[in-house]
Amino acid sequence: MFISNTYNRFPIKIKKADGIWIFDDKGNKYLDTFSGIGVTSFGHCNEEISNAIIEKLQKYSHISNFFLDEDAIEVSERLVKETGKNGKVYFSNSGTEANEAALKAIKKTKKGAIISFFGNFHGRTIGSLSITGFPNIRSKFLPLLNNVIFLPFNDIKSFKDVFKKQEVSAVFVESIRGSGGLDTLTKEFANTIMEYKEKFDFILVTDEVQSGLGKTGEFFSYKHFNLEPDIITVAKSLGGGLPLGATIFTGNFSDIFSPGEHGSTFAPNPLALAASKVVLKKINQNLLLSVKEKGLYLKKQLLNIKNVNKVKGLGLMLGVKVDVKGDILKLALKENLLLNVVKNDTIRLLPPLNITYKEIDLMVSKLKKVLTSR
Repeated sequence: MFISNTYNRFPIKIKKADGIWIFDDKGNKYLDTFSGIGVTSFGHCNEEISNAIIEKLQKYSHISNFFLDEDAIEVSERLVKETGKNGKVYFSNSGTEANEAALKAIKKTKKGAIISFFGNFHGRTIGSLSITGFPNIRSKFLPLLNNVIFLPFNDIKSFKDVFKKQEVSAVFVESIRGSGGLDTLTKEFANTIMEYKEKFDFILVTDEVQSGLGKTGEFFSYKHFNLEPDIITVAKSLGGGLPLGATIFTGNFSDIFSPGEHGSTFAPNPLALAASKVVLKKINQNLLLSVKEKGLYLKKQLLNIKNVNKVKGLGLMLGVKVDVKGDILKLALKENLLLNVVKNDTIRLLPPLNITYKEIDLMVSKLKKVLTSR
């Protein structure tokens, strides 16, 4: 193949996808437990989202940023509204780009060190990689941006010690770390962040690229922890399966960029905006309550499975820490189950937000066979 070898791919040739199912060219169907890594949050080929894309495509597929797509107004208004603050949105094509925009805003506004945490994942471009707390994926690309400090997650003492030594411009935090094993921010650590934000006036950025838009039972996952970010980054499910990211600048940071200081040729893509309108419309209070309830139900079922050590996360964003030797992905394929494993021992579950209880039971049943088959 002439495709860059950047991913370990499943040995499946996909013919089509529908809901929680992926179908191969041999007539097999596989239950997808991670929805394109959290992208198709209402299942594959959701009819309402697909129809919105097709309808927009019949009008146009692209217009330059010298013109304003009215859908951008509606999408940005909803994103800002959910922060409970005044603000403005910069649209991009991905979560990495959304975090790059946040970094650029910080560099323009404040001097000082940027704090991130070991196990945080913010992207793979040079800027976003500089604040990604995975030494193994950073090491080959050094030197990156300087004056970035990595701290242990949820370690209050280490966090406080930094402020004794130097000025801090910003803190990047994931309330629930998608690639970091689904570890969750503690309430005590969240309170410390807000206490020190008030005291030292740093910029707080919450990365909601994977955990946002309803996955945890709140529109933004940081709301579980009473954080008050200045900048919020989102992507993944925002475009309903199409590339769309956003950086939400609130309060005094609303007008951080002037014309020419930042931009993108392709973002916001009109088709992605049309899909996003539908996605956001579907995320209402009834859905969020349902996500919380289904998340608790799923967690309870998972904890009853042998070889499950721990279940982390919130809502329908869960990490199942397991004690199974061998290749879990291959074992799962035999059960026609598609799994995504992070940190070598944690199965990352990101099912659609509209998954049914019957589908949850089927997913758990298949997973139980995989984890107890030997």
